[in-house]
Amino acid sequence: MARTGGRLGGLLSRRRAKLVSLRTTFAVSFATVTAVVTVLVGVLSYSAAARLVRVDQESVFDEVVQDLRDEVRARAMRPGDFSSSAPGHDIVRPARTDVQVLGPDGAVVDPGAPGLPVRAADRDIAAAATAGTLTEHGDVDVGHDAYRVATVALGGGRGAVQIAQEFSGTEDLLRALQQRTLILMIAVVTAAGLFGWWLARRITHRLVILTTAAEDVARTRRLGVQVPVTGHDEVGRLGRAFDRMLGRLAQSEEDQRRLVQDAGHELRTPLTSLRTNISLLRRIDELPPAAREELVADLGQEARELTDLVNELVELAAGQSDTEPPRRVDLADLAEDVAGLARRRTGRTILVRVSGDTTTDGRPAMLQRALSNLVENATKFDRGGAGPIEIAVTGPAGPGPVRVEVLDRGPGISESDLTRVFDRFYRAADARSLPGSGLGLSIVREVALAHGGAPFAARREGGGSTIGFTVGGGPADHRLDEV
Repeated sequence: MARTGGRLGGLLSRRRAKLVSLRTTFAVSFATVTAVVTVLVGVLSYSAAARLVRVDQESVFDEVVQDLRDEVRARAMRPGDFSSSAPGHDIVRPARTDVQVLGPDGAVVDPGAPGLPVRAADRDIAAAATAGTLTEHGDVDVGHDAYRVATVALGGGRGAVQIAQEFSGTEDLLRALQQRTLILMIAVVTAAGLFGWWLARRITHRLVILTTAAEDVARTRRLGVQVPVTGHDEVGRLGRAFDRMLGRLAQSEEDQRRLVQDAGHELRTPLTSLRTNISLLRRIDELPPAAREELVADLGQEARELTDLVNELVELAAGQSDTEPPRRVDLADLAEDVAGLARRRTGRTILVRVSGDTTTDGRPAMLQRALSNLVENATKFDRGGAGPIEIAVTGPAGPGPVRVEVLDRGPGISESDLTRVFDRFYRAADARSLPGSGLGLSIVREVALAHGGAPFAARREGGGSTIGFTVGGGPADHRLDEV
């Protein structure tokens, strides 16, 4: 027991580990996908925004420089024309742009704010003879800031104008944007992980219920466990299917238990009689000839009854677990086959009456077995009858079940027995002297229920009985897949 308990505990632990792994995998996968998408969107968004900002700043600076070159080429201008103290002659200064004016020798005439460094190339431009001559410097440090500087010659050696654009501020802005984007991505990924974990718990909660129910069934072997699973998604459908499966297994187990109990009870009588007669065989020499013949006859009769009982038990068990696939069946054809076989066996007149559409979905072997049992029951109880035995197969005018009934002129069935004739091993008081086991009509009931129908029995007007069953006439009866 200790080893069994250890193995069971290990199995349950592995199952729980698999379930936790499923939940963790779902949450991590959700967070990973969200992280990849968030990082991709964030990087692309930042790159596009940074590129647009830089291109915009560069285009504005290039436009200012080009306007200055066009102006100095259009007319001769001197350094004083660009002095900040000469209103109306100053150039447009966009934000983060600085202007500094150089004299002919490259000396600063009007300093910028802040002042810009003057390099040898800038002095050469100030002394240049051609107006609009340009030199540019990138990444010029002025104080704690970085600038892009362009020096434009006034021409004729009259000096030059320096225009500088601060881009360190733009880069600071982009770095701040980058940091905020990174923080936002981390927040989104964290939120996605938490939401994924919550969603995984919500989704797997019902799976935990199913797993617990399955573990309880494996541990206790009790099939009558209710599975409280709701919803209309795949998990809900799985829960309802699992609940139906447990119900059918419990019903099957109960049927098997009852069958074994009833079969054991019924087998005791012929076995006891056989045992008694066999004990008499030990002194058969002492018996008179007539007693010997009676003993041998009893043994043969009891052996036949025992054989019939075992055969019907096998048929009943086979009817509960028949693997024959359902197909379209014409019950009128089955009735003709059963009637022909019964005529050859008994020599009785058996008529078949057919009306309506008698085709349905079913298992031919099971339906033929039920029909044969009805006819055999009629011939057994109507042994001396002169009238024919009738098989009536009636199809519905529209959607509905097909009705099969066998009519005889035997002694009939008492009112108290009508509701019990389909019980296993039940035999009416006036039928206990006749051969049989009481399983024939029980098999009819099992076949009818398996085909979505029901058995019925009634007293026939004028004497005799009417016993039969109905078969569901719709396409693909669901009960057939459950048998």
